[in-house]
Amino acid sequence: MKLLVLTAVKSYEKEAITLFKKAEINAFSNGEINGFKTDDHENLIDNWFSSSSEKVKSILFFTFTEEDKIDSFLKELEIFNQNIRSDNPLRAIVLNIEKFQ
Repeated sequence: MKLLVLTAVKSYEKEAITLFKKAEINAFSNGEINGFKTDDHENLIDNWFSSSSEKVKSILFFTFTEEDKIDSFLKELEIFNQNIRSDNPLRAIVLNIEKFQ
């Protein structure tokens, strides 16, 4: 069992859901989040409230699932990201689960 986390800009929500379906991951959760991207390399401590950052409406998905489904998902994600024209590709991470109940 692994934890898959995916972030995307809100405009790619439907496409992200399609990726889960293609990988036969039928149970997942999501939540709306705000993403921030700064073009400058200033110290974030000096910019605590990100006043000069671009705020982007984003979405976060997560699911607990089997490794073979995650492998399929990541392959589909790679194909998707290669074919979009955006500065905001979908990003995924996979974490091992030591214990679960």
